[in-house]
Amino acid sequence: MMCGKGKVAVVTGGGHGIGKAVADAFLSLGVSVHIIDINHGDWFVGDVGDKETLERFAEQVISESGRVDYLINNVPPIMKGIDQCSYEEFQSALSVGVTAPFYLSKLFMPYFAPGASIVNISSTRDRMSQPQTESYTAAKGGIEALTHAMAVSLAGKARVNSISPGWIDTTGSDFIGPDAAQQPAGRVGKPEDIAEMVVFLCSDKAGFITGENICIDGGMTRLMVYHGDHGWIYEGKGIGRQKDE
Repeated sequence: MMCGKGKVAVVTGGGHGIGKAVADAFLSLGVSVHIIDINHGDWFVGDVGDKETLERFAEQVISESGRVDYLINNVPPIMKGIDQCSYEEFQSALSVGVTAPFYLSKLFMPYFAPGASIVNISSTRDRMSQPQTESYTAAKGGIEALTHAMAVSLAGKARVNSISPGWIDTTGSDFIGPDAAQQPAGRVGKPEDIAEMVVFLCSDKAGFITGENICIDGGMTRLMVYHGDHGWIYEGKGIGRQKDE
């Protein structure tokens, strides 16, 4: 049985980008969706990095729906590097990217419906990095580890998986040339690519999948890059570029 009418989903960061695509996918199936987003809109407006905000949001969800079938932890942390990121900014990134998913899962734990599913949105940066991305990368690595920990702790109560998106365009742009060609899939990803996997992981068809991380990146992390290979030139300090065609 796929997700459908009578089910209740919670999507953090559901007002834009990947979160919006996920919320829209659930809504198209008749699922009731609760959204929290820091941007103003027709949803609960708040910062998931704040403990009291999470508590008020969870209270509202349970008051209105009484249960949670699907929890999608999607809000991204800030991306700042070791040169510029302050202690407070790094702590904020971890609060948004790791603590919030943990605490929302804890708050909803008594209200998870039978067959409940949690999907955490990580990133391919949980396994590779560009310079000056420490706050974001640390949070994404943390949520992937949190995923398998919660999968074990919540066994029998909820399945817990994570998705690591690669380059997902949320602007509606049409990327061609090297931007598309450098990816084995031949294109940049769309939010819907992630939303479709979220819906699958929340369905009974994924009933034997828990504690897993699924990478959706058009194959980019599988492409081995050497100087002069596939049009790439090494330019030092871990930076490369494609040759002009």
